[in-house]
Amino acid sequence: MKYDFSAVEQKWQKKWEEAGVFHAEDGSEKPKFYALVEFPYPSGAGMHVGHIKAYSGLEVVSRKRRMQGYNVLFPIGFDAYGLPTENYAIKTGIHPRKVTDMNIEKFSSQLKRVGFSFDWNRVVDTTQEDYYKWTQWIFLKMFEKGLVFRDKTLVNYCPSCKVVLSNEESQGGKCDRCDGEVIQKEKEVWMLKITDYAEKLLEGLNEVDFPERVKVQQENWIGKSTGAEVDFKLKDLDDTLKIYTTRADTMFGVTFMVIAPEHPMLKKYSDRIENLSEIEQYALNAKKKTEFERVQLAKDKTGVEVKGIRAINPANGVEVPIWVSDYVMMGYGTGAIMAVPAHDTRDWEFAKKFNLPIIEVVAGGNNVQEEAFVDVSSGKLINSGFLDGLNKQDAIDKMIEFLEENKCGKKQINYRLREWIFARQRYWGEPVPIVHMEDGSDLLLEDEELVEAATEALKYIPSQKLSAVVEALNETNDIDLKERFVYILVYAQPKTEGLADVLIDLINTIDLNDY
Repeated sequence: MKYDFSAVEQKWQKKWEEAGVFHAEDGSEKPKFYALVEFPYPSGAGMHVGHIKAYSGLEVVSRKRRMQGYNVLFPIGFDAYGLPTENYAIKTGIHPRKVTDMNIEKFSSQLKRVGFSFDWNRVVDTTQEDYYKWTQWIFLKMFEKGLVFRDKTLVNYCPSCKVVLSNEESQGGKCDRCDGEVIQKEKEVWMLKITDYAEKLLEGLNEVDFPERVKVQQENWIGKSTGAEVDFKLKDLDDTLKIYTTRADTMFGVTFMVIAPEHPMLKKYSDRIENLSEIEQYALNAKKKTEFERVQLAKDKTGVEVKGIRAINPANGVEVPIWVSDYVMMGYGTGAIMAVPAHDTRDWEFAKKFNLPIIEVVAGGNNVQEEAFVDVSSGKLINSGFLDGLNKQDAIDKMIEFLEENKCGKKQINYRLREWIFARQRYWGEPVPIVHMEDGSDLLLEDEELVEAATEALKYIPSQKLSAVVEALNETNDIDLKERFVYILVYAQPKTEGLADVLIDLINTIDLNDY
């Protein structure tokens, strides 16, 4: 007799559902067991093999625990906000709420057919107000504690998808969603102040049972370093160029400075810069590169000298030129570096490209005119004035002492870890519960307001008209218009009298032919 697995599976899955076998019992005296998988994004394509692989481990454990007499809580949910649904809604004119519901229904059907023992009485949908009101509440509490703030930064931006991308989503300068070119764009974004927890994160690695390679990866990601913050005086200006270095011992080997194309000094002293147009063009080209391209793929060094401004090395009083190059990023350190080409490969390549001096200050390597000597842990200082003859660490300590005595630097602990950019606020995305007022102040929505769903008001607006408006808003550079629309659309209370009329009036003020 041939085994009809399809009929057998459906039979028993129906019995399990009718009997509530997988439902967690409220108030049960049984020992508790909680299992949680990553909630899937309900795309129109449906499930793939990765979902099955990711969920099967805890599925086995959950079933075992039930058989052992545990009260098992094994919920499922859908992380359902996202750009694909928004883009599909714009393309088809179907409201993203309907698209999301259709996709969730498809995923639910497929998950049930596989036979996963989720508690379908406890389904989470991240687009529902009773869910995201709590994440909004957490966001507000973090804001009140200073852990959430707004600032301008460069982000990876896909002009085609019109969305900010992470470094992982823009490898090689291509958007992993549409394969379009990614550019660097300055944007004011929300940030989470995770750097406040850098030291605690490091200490916590001693208390977790992680594989050693994972711990090393985490340590490198946090990237704690002890060095010096140094002020290089700008010639003929009452100002300094601040840098951070872990190699204060090599300061006598500085032959030039390098700043990021986005460094504020360029704007501040634009009237003194003799080749401003050349630098502006270079900065414009740099915006077309992702961080990965600039930092990881920058084999052939490019740059422009800032003519009209020079820096003075505080260690020896020597004037050095300042260059702009895209291998320096504003998001790392101060957006400026001191270049010691004799003992840094990137600086050496740059110096060779532009015929800049190379001064050896650590003995023990080959000819530094032929290649950089970077393995300097055991070398002695040379050509370094009061540091001559010292080893690396003693020289660092003595140089920091010199900088602090002369009030041109100080010892500094830095982390490679950067603030977490929270930059992808979209129409079909969780509303940030803070409104920026015209006077520059922030209006925090009250807890009870977070429950309200502005999207309910959209039922009064024809979907095709709305999709056209959203598409137009994506294309326009009129920030005020965008914000005006988004604030009303996302933050206003739908029960507010006349809200639907306000939305419709606003939409009708937009001349789609202008965009």
